[in-house]
Amino acid sequence: MSDASPRIPYWHLWTDAEGVSRQRRCTMTEFALHSMNPPAAPQWQGRKTHGGMTVMVTVQPVGWVGDWHENPQPQWIIPLSGRWFVESMDGQRVEMGPGEISFGEDQGTRERGGRKGHLSGTVGEEPAVLMVVQMDDPPQPDAPCRFR
Repeated sequence: MSDASPRIPYWHLWTDAEGVSRQRRCTMTEFALHSMNPPAAPQWQGRKTHGGMTVMVTVQPVGWVGDWHENPQPQWIIPLSGRWFVESMDGQRVEMGPGEISFGEDQGTRERGGRKGHLSGTVGEEPAVLMVVQMDDPPQPDAPCRFR
């Protein structure tokens, strides 16, 4: 096993000080080597959230597009199968597939040219199955890459 702490990439959809949603590629780097429950061997762990949360699995049908909207609350989104996209108000479009990670935190955006929050939908000819972990904590505006 390597002694080097892992580096895990994720996309962060966030709201800037002017109320525009943006996306930034970030990296989680703060991990510690611990056993989940001895005598299990140690593994790299990094707590990224605290407090209450709701976990769900969603299935977006082929061709599904969610009109411009904000995330209902800060949430981790991990595709399990299929592909999906997120387009932020600044025009950046990111496509993600299984194992990629996104943190949706675009609450508090201000409508501009018919855009508010983000646009999202499926990509390709199969449904996008997503695991969504919604946090009870309030959003932190203008704080891109806040998870390390």
